[in-house]
Order: sequence, then structure tokens, then C-alpha cells
Amino acid sequence: MGKIRTRILGLEEIEQKQKKEQKEKAAEKKKIRAPGLKGGERMVAVEVGEEELKKMEKAKKIVEEAEKKTQKKAKEIKKKIRGKNYQKAKTQIDKNKLYSIKEAISLLKKIKYAKFDESVEIHLNVDKVGLKGEVELPYSFGKKVRVAIVDEDILAKIEAGEIDFDVLIAHPSFMPKLVKYAKILGPKGLMPNPKNGTITTNPYEMAKKFEKGLLHWKTESKFPLIHQLIGKISQKDEELEENIKSFLKAVGLNHIKEAFLKTTMSPSVKLNLSL
Repeated sequence: MGKIRTRILGLEEIEQKQKKEQKEKAAEKKKIRAPGLKGGERMVAVEVGEEELKKMEKAKKIVEEAEKKTQKKAKEIKKKIRGKNYQKAKTQIDKNKLYSIKEAISLLKKIKYAKFDESVEIHLNVDKVGLKGEVELPYSFGKKVRVAIVDEDILAKIEAGEIDFDVLIAHPSFMPKLVKYAKILGPKGLMPNPKNGTITTNPYEMAKKFEKGLLHWKTESKFPLIHQLIGKISQKDEELEENIKSFLKAVGLNHIKEAFLKTTMSPSVKLNLSL
């Protein structure tokens, strides 16, 4: 049974006053039926004062600022933080200077701090996407490239699952026999292809080039940038210099806007392209 309300009848003014008071009370405490509430349970809408609203707004700003700080901190953590050795090496490089190849190699050896034999890398900013080619460096580096020329013995090894080569070169006459092994060689990047010179009428001559260190280079697919390993920091200065010059000439000095030389762990040195 609901709440009993008393009302004085007969006096119109008093009755009107009671009605007005009841309406005001109903407006102050509006009862809302909400899903999940039982029987006579009600949600009551409470009027919030101006002071409470200010406090809520202040609390909201505090929460938003805390979230921003957390996100900023997370981004800072994601940024790669360079170590003391790198920072020290960087101070020895003049970022406004264009170094000759000889000067750059000498400087990279001077600022070397890694305990392993670092690779020497060259990075080029060129004038267009799609440049590609190959070059035989004067001096090889790294592990020796294992080159095989397709013959009946090699076909038998492939059949048996023995893949003991890094490059496979074939005469065009052997390609029909190699087709059946495409599923084995293809995923490993070993299927001979005329685009990279591994299908040729002179396989023995091409094998010598690959063994010496024939490099295939090209720009990134969407950006006019070329990245290439060119040697090891332990190599003689003269060997590195000749490798770099050969590579730059293969790409074409007219295509190169900027060139940078670095090792695996070092900052980069900007090169003077006047060879």
C-alpha cells in the first residue's frame, strides 16, 4: 500500500497550497523506474548544486591530466634511448661537415666501441624509386658464398633434400628439369632467375662473380632510399674505400642526393660525393 497523503477539504486556498507543495516535492525527488530494481525500489534523481558541479569538473580535469601524463610517459619509454658510448661517439662527428670516404672510414674506426666486428653500412638518398642493379665489389667480406651450378649431381642432391649452397646458377637447358623442384627452391629464394643473373649461358663465369661478392641492390619499394652492407670494420681502410667507391659508381653519382656511412652501432657520417 502506498504512502497516505492527508488533505484538508473545503478550504480552497489550503487545498491549492497542498497541491502546489506536492508538485514541488515531486519535482525535487523524481522517481525513475530502472531495469533490475525490485518492487517498490526506485532511483531518485538528486539535484546537484553549483559547488558540487565545480568539484566534479575539477576532478575530471585531474583525471584527464593524469591520463595525458601516463600516455606521454609511455611514448617516451617507447623511444629508443641511446647509450653513453653512442652519445660520446656522436660528439666526435661534425654534423655540418662532408667527410671524404677516407676520413669517414678513419673516424668510424676511431669512435668504434662495440666488442664485435661491426658491419660497415652505406645509406643513400637517391632521386627516384625503382633504381636497382648489381655490382661486384673489389674485396669480399663476411662468410663465403656457396655457389652451385646445376648438373645431374645437384639435381640428385635436391631430390634427396640436400641443400648445401647459397646461390644456384643454371644454364637455360636445365630449367625444364628444375621446374619440378620449384616448391623446394622457391621458398628458400634459391630458384634460378634471369633477373638476378642466376640463369645464364655462361654459368661458370657468373659463379665466379657471386663467389667474389656480387651484390644486388635496389631502392626501398616506396621510398628513394638504398641501404647496403659494404664491408667489415676490421677490413683494411683501402679495401673499404674501394668497395664504397665501386658501389657509389654502380648506383650512379648523378642519382645520389646524399650518402651516409656508419657501422652497426655507430652514428652516421655524411659523405662528400666528390670522388
